[in-house]
Amino acid sequence: MNKDQVGAISDGPLSGIVVADFSRVLAGPYATMLLGDMGADVIKVESKLGDETRTWKPPSFGEDSTYYLGINRNKRSIVLDLSDPQDVSVAKELIRRSDVMIENFRSGAMAKFGLDYLGAKEINPQIIYASISGFGSDLGASIPGYDLMVQAISGLMSLTGDPDSDPMRAGFAVIDVITGLHCALGIVSALFERSKSSEGQNLQVSLLASALSGMVNQTSAYTVGHVVPNRMGNAHPSLYPYEPFDASDGKIVVAIGNDGQFQRFANAIGLGFLAEDPNFATNEERNRNRGVLREKLNQTLSSKTKSEWFDIFVGVGVPAGPINTVDDGIAFARSVGLNPTINQDYNGGEIATVRNPISFSKTPNSYRYSPPKLGEDSKEIRQWLSS
Repeated sequence: MNKDQVGAISDGPLSGIVVADFSRVLAGPYATMLLGDMGADVIKVESKLGDETRTWKPPSFGEDSTYYLGINRNKRSIVLDLSDPQDVSVAKELIRRSDVMIENFRSGAMAKFGLDYLGAKEINPQIIYASISGFGSDLGASIPGYDLMVQAISGLMSLTGDPDSDPMRAGFAVIDVITGLHCALGIVSALFERSKSSEGQNLQVSLLASALSGMVNQTSAYTVGHVVPNRMGNAHPSLYPYEPFDASDGKIVVAIGNDGQFQRFANAIGLGFLAEDPNFATNEERNRNRGVLREKLNQTLSSKTKSEWFDIFVGVGVPAGPINTVDDGIAFARSVGLNPTINQDYNGGEIATVRNPISFSKTPNSYRYSPPKLGEDSKEIRQWLSS
């Protein structure tokens, strides 16, 4: 393909890959941001109204939604009106020069413009064409897909909250994010396959399929064990102790995954005899007697602060930690050397977004572009496509 990449060049593992990003909201933009961090040249295609998340505020930074800013770095924006035949021609030229196209329009919407997979394949037989939907391209194709809706339909909300409470959604759009990760993985896998066959392909990811896959042990409890899981609050259906407990100044989570950890935990809190008690020595027995054990642990753990217990548990290799607010979580990441954010100039100021969580020893991520203003790069990209 004659792409003649026009964007800033990166040393990342996807350097030289051009992505035509027709997606909006979260799942698609999250996937393409990750690809952009890894060096891909991502061209964000927007209508004159722009990505909906630009207006999802508060909170905001100046006039811009922090939601949008958090998932759209390392992209350049071009405005295309697909009701205009000339702009459809521009879109087709972009597809011709791209390695990847990603879209999340309702079923059949792109076919009207010859921009569905069949149309894209005619333009560029090597294109990797990624489609994101709510419920797939078969009988669920006409159902609109939003994260909250899929959390409800998939069963996730039925698992979230206290046993006596109403079902609750997760604290963030977890299904959109999981779908974005699945989409990004599918794209890089298809690119790898293309490096051997020189052929493109269509990959499809749905919010519902991603939700069912992402619920892992809960879905397998039903599909394999024929057990329908239910809400347990912060408790775990298979492990104990694996939940928050009362410290003197708040809550600390203890996450015991095996009997050896429980023995170290019991010794660390001065109750080593519990690990020898047949009622608590094995995970199966601890699950059976969790009510009695919970009372003993709460009584003991309330004698020290979250910080004191955390230091003790880390020292003996027991998985535990305080329940933090988001700002505390970012501060903790900094304290252990993860350097969780990157700073970029934006609109006369500076914004910090959470860095790509993947580190490469040879081909590092880079942060070449701050999130684009609507149509900010239209002129440059149009000139490139017409050259």
